[in-house]
Amino acid sequence: MRMRPRWSPRRSRWSRSVDREILRLALPATAALAADPLLSLVDTALVGRLGPVPLAALGIDTAVFTTVFFGFNFLTYGTTASVAHRRGAGDPEGAATYAVQALWLAVGLGVAVTAVLLVAAPWIVRAMGAAPDVVAPAMLYLRIRATAATAVLVVQVGHGAFRGLKDTRTPLVVTVAANIVNGVISWVMIYGVGMGIAGAALGTVVAEVGGAAAFLWLGARRFRLLSMRVDREAMTAIIRVSRDLFLRTASLLSGLLVTTAVAARMGTVVVAGHQVARELWTMLALVLDGFAIAGQAMIATALGAGDSVLARAQSNRLVGWALAGGALLGVIYLPLGSVLPGIFTTDVAVLGAVSSVWVIVALLQPVGGVVFVLDGVLMGAGDFTFLFGSTALASLAILVPIGLAALALGWGLEGVWLGMAAMMLVRLMATVWRWRSGRWAAA
Repeated sequence: MRMRPRWSPRRSRWSRSVDREILRLALPATAALAADPLLSLVDTALVGRLGPVPLAALGIDTAVFTTVFFGFNFLTYGTTASVAHRRGAGDPEGAATYAVQALWLAVGLGVAVTAVLLVAAPWIVRAMGAAPDVVAPAMLYLRIRATAATAVLVVQVGHGAFRGLKDTRTPLVVTVAANIVNGVISWVMIYGVGMGIAGAALGTVVAEVGGAAAFLWLGARRFRLLSMRVDREAMTAIIRVSRDLFLRTASLLSGLLVTTAVAARMGTVVVAGHQVARELWTMLALVLDGFAIAGQAMIATALGAGDSVLARAQSNRLVGWALAGGALLGVIYLPLGSVLPGIFTTDVAVLGAVSSVWVIVALLQPVGGVVFVLDGVLMGAGDFTFLFGSTALASLAILVPIGLAALALGWGLEGVWLGMAAMMLVRLMATVWRWRSGRWAAA
């Protein structure tokens, strides 16, 4: 009789052990991801009280910064997978070396991003379709917050490095502290000093710089780095790993950027409503992404140790948790459509725009749960080329055409969000197919 491996998912003891590890990683990561968007949510809530024009300006800038900074999230995902893989293979020095090279890459990219944003601010704001009265406040916020680009990218490396060590609590502590700093300073600058939207930008900059400093200090202690020099061979490996991740993220966020530009051309009320709806959707979407972070670390560690069967079994549990969590959040979110948007604005027209797409926002939660966790599984396996292809298809071939059609045919904000739903469904079908094929575990 063939012996059943002790890690078989059919055995309840093994299942409980994996569930405990998933929750140990996912819950702090979920809390950190929920807190991370608060840098924008706090700004949205505070600036929203200033009126629809500052809120519209913030909406445009938030879309720009989301595109720019998330475009470099390969610094997080690539670092998580590579550090965890080396850790699973018993190579702590290799994990530390990768983290250092990722840090140098973040510094170089951050300086370049700041320079580009400062110089190109007028063109960027106008390209986003800002109305004449929105241009000036949008440029002001953009230029102030651009000065923290290097800090933002260093924070991304910090998140990835600690996640690769299967430590999701440290990033949570740093994120919460940064958000407290942001909230206090932004409120004082906006209302106490009277700086308006510029005060919101300044508070965010201070919080981001503080978060970067915290990660640098904690990382130096945790990794016990032997050298901070640039290693050309290791840097080449990072760039190779980052290529497909960057292209994947760029295609996704380019599609999302187009939806904001489309909403801006539909009018100030529509783009303000889109800003509120998107922030609330992103809030829970990123909460569900906590299971994806657990997946990245667990799958990369298992495959680094050469245990592909364990990786497959863990992925099954991760998908189950993501589906259940997404369904629960969707049920909770659905009846709150008349409550939550009011936190960010009191403008009746803007609230009406958000209400028109609220059902879509809620129903996308379980879809997002499965999509995000399978993204994490495939990232942990290093299946970056497939992720790039499937994401580009969903974003550029599905979301963008529907968004442009919504503008041309007068479908309004509902049309934009139907495009969002179509994009997520295509991503769901593609990642489920890849996961069930098992090719990612054999790579």
